[in-house]
Amino acid sequence: MKIVLASASPRRRELLEQIGLPFEVVTSRVEERISSERPWEVVEELSRQKAEAVGELLGREAACRSGASPGEGLLVIGADTVVSLEGEILGKPLDERDAFKMLTRLQGREHEVYTGVTLLYRAPGALEQTVRSFHERTRVSFFPMTEEEIGEYVGTGDPLDKAGAYGIQGFCARYVRGIEGDYNNVVGLPAGRLYQEIKEWLKN
Repeated sequence: MKIVLASASPRRRELLEQIGLPFEVVTSRVEERISSERPWEVVEELSRQKAEAVGELLGREAACRSGASPGEGLLVIGADTVVSLEGEILGKPLDERDAFKMLTRLQGREHEVYTGVTLLYRAPGALEQTVRSFHERTRVSFFPMTEEEIGEYVGTGDPLDKAGAYGIQGFCARYVRGIEGDYNNVVGLPAGRLYQEIKEWLKN
């Protein structure tokens, strides 16, 4: 079976490699559309859009290739992560100023990180595909941060491509008071649950 990660995130690639899944990366260029304000619904919705866009792309490519193997199964993994502060979604910052504002709001407080995952599966020799989505939530609390500390962190450039303007596995780890839940979920992918979901789903 061919496994495809529908994400350009290097952190998600590393997590899949850690759990020993052989995979390829195909990024989606889908225009994200959100119909909910609930963070757990948003991440599931966005992860599904990414997985379905890549699944459609791969289906077209396979149909166009002469000699393509019709018996090959396909599993596409889509994922999306957001930070939620008192119900308000914090995505990736627009720029350094936006990152500074986000971190100023997060410092000294507790927030939640949601990652939605969608699995799109097409059995060997089948034309139809099945789709399943789930999400994982982790609570994270920060120590207080001064303006100078926030500015120093923003100056590293690390916050600019991350939901909530921070990466728990990098420089910002010095300000993490504690977490409740899956650490890898905060990094960008609940790797353990993902593996179990794949194993149970494909077994049935």
